[in-house]
This record gives sequence, C-alpha cells and structure tokens, in this order.
Amino acid sequence: MNVSAERSRAIWNAVDFPAPTLEAGITTEVAVIGSGVAGLSVAYELAKAGKDVAVIDRGPIGGGMTSRTTAHLSSYSDDGFRELIDMRGLDIARAWQESQAAAIARIEANQKALGVDCDFRRVDAYLFLARGGDPAIIDRELVASAQVGMIALRHGGVPFAGYETAPTLQFPQQAAFHPTKYLSALAKAVKDAGGRFFADSAVVSIEEKDALVTVKTAKGETIEASAAVVATNAPINDRVAIHGKQAPYRTYAVAFDIPRGSLPDALYWDTLDPYHYVRLQPGGDESDILIVGGEDHKTGEANDGNARILSLTRWMRELFPDLGQEITRWSGQVLEPVDYVAFIGLNPGNERIYVATGDSGQGVTHGAAAGLVISDLILKGASPWREVYDPSRKPLKTFGEFVKENATAVKNFAEKLSPGELSSLDELAAGEGAILRDGFYKIAAYRDETGALTLRSAACTHVGCHIRWNSFEKCWDCPCHGSQFSPEGEVLNAPAFSPLGEAGG
Repeated sequence: MNVSAERSRAIWNAVDFPAPTLEAGITTEVAVIGSGVAGLSVAYELAKAGKDVAVIDRGPIGGGMTSRTTAHLSSYSDDGFRELIDMRGLDIARAWQESQAAAIARIEANQKALGVDCDFRRVDAYLFLARGGDPAIIDRELVASAQVGMIALRHGGVPFAGYETAPTLQFPQQAAFHPTKYLSALAKAVKDAGGRFFADSAVVSIEEKDALVTVKTAKGETIEASAAVVATNAPINDRVAIHGKQAPYRTYAVAFDIPRGSLPDALYWDTLDPYHYVRLQPGGDESDILIVGGEDHKTGEANDGNARILSLTRWMRELFPDLGQEITRWSGQVLEPVDYVAFIGLNPGNERIYVATGDSGQGVTHGAAAGLVISDLILKGASPWREVYDPSRKPLKTFGEFVKENATAVKNFAEKLSPGELSSLDELAAGEGAILRDGFYKIAAYRDETGALTLRSAACTHVGCHIRWNSFEKCWDCPCHGSQFSPEGEVLNAPAFSPLGEAGG
C-alpha cells in the first residue's frame, strides 16, 4: 500500500511483533481476524487452554484502533449506570459491571503471569460535574453505582483549577497501563503456545458451512478452522445484522509533558456529552505525560480535527496551568451501540463465527471481556455474560436511538444527487482531498504534496455510502459504518475490505 499522506500518531510505541503474510492455505482450530486487544485477548485465552490458534490482520499486528486508545481501564459505564439500568434493566447492568471488573482483573493477572512491564497500576477514578452541569447527575450516579455493585464515594472535588469543590464521585481500584506493551506480551505468549500470526493479509470473506469456517484473503489464500472470531473494530462478515445497531464516532486525544508528581495519578472525566477524559502515563525521570481526550463527533460529519484538538488544549490548560509542551495528537474511532453495551459472542445466524464489536468508548475493557466471553463460549459452550453481550439481541427500548443513528445512512444515500464540494480539480490544494461530481458519479479526489492526483470512486465498498475527506487523519471516512481508506483508496479500517473503485465506476 502506497500511502502518501501521514496519519496522526498516538503516543504508544508500535507493537513489537513482526509477522509474515499468509502465503499458503492452512488449517487451525480457531482463526482470529484482527489483532487488537479483543483479538489477542481471545487468542491468548484459547492458546493457553491448548487450542491451535491462527491470528490474521490486514496490517501489522496490534496496529489498528487499539494502538489509538487512551487506555482508561474502568468498570464504570461511560454512558452512566442510570442510563444503562433504564436501557437494559438492573440484572444486565450488574452483570455488565461485573464483567468489566473481571476484564480489568484479567489484564492485571495476565501482565503479572507474563512478567511484562506495561506500567499497569491500580488507580482511583473520578467523575466530576462539568461547569454549569446539574448536580443531580452525581446524585443519580451515586445511587445507580450502588445498585449495580460498584463502589462509589462522594468526593470533595478534583485537583483542577475551578473544580476543587465540584461534586465528584470517586471509584476506587480502577486501572491504567501501556496498551501496546501489553499486546506485545500477549502476542508472544500466543506464539510460544504454538499460535501462528499473519500480518498484511487482508481477509475478504468468512464463510461457515457445516462444521467448517473458511477465511479467504485478498490473495486467494485460505484458513480453514472449526471456529472464527471477527475482531476488526467494525465486523467485516456482515453488511446489516450488527451495523444497524451501532454507529461510528471519532474521538480526539492530545498528550503533554507535565512535571512529575504535579497531578495525582488517576483517571478523570467530566459529565459533559461528549465528555472530556484525562489520565497520566509515566514519562521521563522528571516528567509525566498527561493525556486528554474528547470532542467526539459522528464519523464523517465534521472535518475540523485540529480545531477540536485546540479546544481540548484550551480546556486542559484552563484546568491545569502547569501543562507543558504538546508531545503528540491523534484520533481514534469508537463504535457506539444503541444500548450502550458491546456485541460479543456468536454472530447472528452463525454457529461457529463469533464477533467482538461496539466498544462504546471502552474498547480495552470490552476487548479483555471478549477474551473471557468468547473463549468460554468456544471451550465450554456457555458464559455467565452471554446474555449481556449477545450480538443477536434486539434492543427494543432504543428504537428512537436506532432511527437517529441510522438516519446517517439514509441522509448519505440522498447525497448521491447533491453537488460536489468543488467544481473543479484546479481548486484542490496539495495534501488535501475533496468530493467532485462527474455526471452521475461522485469522485474522491486527492492531490499529494507533489501535485500528483489520485481519483477514485466516492462510494464506500461496504454498502455504497459516500465517503468524506478527513484532513486531520489524511484519509477517507465512511459516515455510515466506519470504514476508512487511504488517500489512494486502500482500506485502513473495517467493515470495508475492498479498495475504493475506479473513478466514474
């Protein structure tokens, strides 16, 4: 893939785990498609239990959305427990919290067992009232947290300017860690147990027939397995079943140097919607790294990433005047399920294909939970949290949310008849992309820094929605289901697995 525009870079180092491409057909017991925290958590649990596992990824191992997380490990629902109880009922909300706490405990146990230095530590977490917010929010969450079995304490405020006495809830024994160091250790452990890895090998189909699942790559090579796990951020194996029950959102993050010890090591987030979230990462001898995130928007519905980073920076400097220089800035994509809970388990209509998606902004804990749930389903045929995450569930209480999120696709298809963003290629600046109309068709045009043009179809190869240029990441985004493409049209993120078509086709 020739990507001539560089995307933003997260603060985490890349996963140190080279792997070959799949050059010949193989057989295995379980094929895992996707090598982020969900895929590697499942692979680790199964390999440890003696299963033959093969992990395959369209890019480098661990190079997907997990490498762009801010890695908050909390068993508190980022949508709020009151909302979760109202949406799914108290029993499901309790079980969800239990599973998330178990996921954190599993990460802690794994990193100890593997002897990996991934900066794991237990920290307190603080939910604080945003300026102008209703204090009743804190009261409601205090009660709801107790109802689901999570310890929550009233706290006198947080160590941010103007919020020293803000209504706050403290959640003890949450956690933080370095995600890609952890993924490297999981991958090594899977390999040591006999697991095989294949990078830069795009999967284009996953078919179940009788007692066999066949995974096929773009080069025509196959993996035949007794079961397959699709852990690709947004699933590539279905066009409708799950995609209509979740929506892609882009979130932004920026990291700064701060003096060592100037802010207590903890997780912090406010009550805004979308909310701001803050955590620390150990830095050098004299400094820590402060990571702040937020300013979310639906994928493809805004193209102002640097302005959102500026907004985050202003907010953080107001709250913490000792903020030092910016280190890096980046963004990531989360899949927001309409009922606040991920889809983890058997894919609808299948008996041997499993899926993990819908992280709802808590991708690391949902990924670790996927390791527990899916491994139990494969090894034992049951999981105590099967109902919580069941991908086949029909969230009837969320009909309004379902209609709202799916309105994006309806609106997008209507835009097929609208004018392009530019009337001529002469208007397209170097390093930028835009949509132009060419008769009945729309064209995704990109001009690189040398002035060379790339023209592709503006229709996403997943279900045909029209893509949008993302100037912050230098890529094409699909607003409907979260596919991403390089400036040249190659796939960067699922659910699409085929490159953009030729212009005018």
